[in-house]
Amino acid sequence: MTYLTYGAAREALARGETSCEALVSSFLEKIEAENDRLNVFISVDAEGARAQARALDARRARGEDLPLAGMVVAVKDVICIRGQRVTCASRMLENFTSLYDATVIERLRAAGVLFIGKTNCDEFAMGSSNENSHFGPVRNPLDPDYVPGGSSGGSAAAVAAGMCHVALGSDTGGSIRQPAAFCGVMGLKPTYGRVSRYGLVAYASSFDCIGPFARDVDDLAAVLAVMAGQDPNDATSAPVPVPDYRAALDGGVAGLRIGLPKEYFGEGLDEGIRAAIEQQVARLETAGATVRDVSLPHTPYGIATYYILTTAEASSNLARYDGVRYGYRADEQAVRRAMKAEREALEAALRAAEEAGDDAAAAEARARLDAQESLLDRLYAQTRTEGFGSEVKRRIMLGTYVLSSGYYDAYYARAQRVRTLIRRDFERAFETVDVLLTPATPTPPFRLGEKLDDPLSMYLNDVYTVTANLAGIPGLVVPGGRHPEGFPVGVQLLGPHFEEARLLRAGAAVAHQATTA
Repeated sequence: MTYLTYGAAREALARGETSCEALVSSFLEKIEAENDRLNVFISVDAEGARAQARALDARRARGEDLPLAGMVVAVKDVICIRGQRVTCASRMLENFTSLYDATVIERLRAAGVLFIGKTNCDEFAMGSSNENSHFGPVRNPLDPDYVPGGSSGGSAAAVAAGMCHVALGSDTGGSIRQPAAFCGVMGLKPTYGRVSRYGLVAYASSFDCIGPFARDVDDLAAVLAVMAGQDPNDATSAPVPVPDYRAALDGGVAGLRIGLPKEYFGEGLDEGIRAAIEQQVARLETAGATVRDVSLPHTPYGIATYYILTTAEASSNLARYDGVRYGYRADEQAVRRAMKAEREALEAALRAAEEAGDDAAAAEARARLDAQESLLDRLYAQTRTEGFGSEVKRRIMLGTYVLSSGYYDAYYARAQRVRTLIRRDFERAFETVDVLLTPATPTPPFRLGEKLDDPLSMYLNDVYTVTANLAGIPGLVVPGGRHPEGFPVGVQLLGPHFEEARLLRAGAAVAHQATTA
């Protein structure tokens, strides 16, 4: 018996109809049956999960109060679990084992969560399709010929395929919300600072957020209540009280002021998605919400601003992967042999030029000999060339460029100013509305391989999600109907800082409408 929501499992546990061990076993059977086809998990901790489950059953029998006892959770492989690999879906960290638990792992484990495995993702969380993984692409459970979205595609697919109750992902520019939309599940990006980033491998430190995927809003609320809160290990975590998120779910939308940003409904939005969103808006109005048009005028600059700032931060954060301290290291002896062969070839060219009296060729050969890099420099370059995939290297190079002398003010400093303007757009909008409602993605899921050779087209998939990360506000995606092609349509709800409860309340109403329409 696989209880696909934790709410259902919690009730079954309370009635004595199942056990933590039975829950884990049912999900492990599902993973064994489906993972080869979908490539969702990089690693599965079957023995560890079963051992955790037996211990939890014993604790429950003793009467211990564990708010999330028996919740089975998959974890994106950019979040550290002590004693387990954290690969970031990269050759660079393929064999690296974490020495500590992320704060979210500590808090969830203490609440009774069972961690079943680490999910596949775009390498170092950089991508919009989950095709940039060293371990191969994840396939969408709704149609394996299509992408699940990225970068947290493995986590979204795990929930959609019934391999866990909840999965953790990270969201830097839409990496929870876009795959939630593509896989037909729910995904929440909290306010920046609401959930500790300690133990999350950094992509862009001023953007990254950890958040959950689930099949219903109640499960999202239950997980967020445990994960949220200030953490002394993360100086950017906010000292803001954590409300009872589940208590907010029954509030309905009567009297809720919903804004529709006109910039999110313009050219480029698929007509099937537009129609589904309009149907949801009409139902919300019928349910008592007030809907009005608003404007976020700097939205068109969101993608450019995002890819300047995040690549700059990535360039800095990924400098630590150098082949010296930990992680992948190129074959030193092979590098030595290659350098020796190059030097011998240059020395032979120099001798030939001198014997021929060709001063120009001799001078060139001497210059190349003098410029030959050191073993350490060559080893560093070779390690990063072999260890990183093409998309990660692209973003490192972009980031290095915008931070370089002569370009910093033209790109990075200007993008920081535009980021402020985008944040102010949201602040002004929330003076007149309670939440914003937008599409989550401009198109339905696309086929595997369709956009791999077109980075700009791939980046534009994030057009409706990056602005929330630029502003640091929370965002929630819930299924909101069906596209004519058969895929679910994701409805995105955006709220003011630290108003996740408001988003969950509105999301519960949208999800209910979508299932009863």
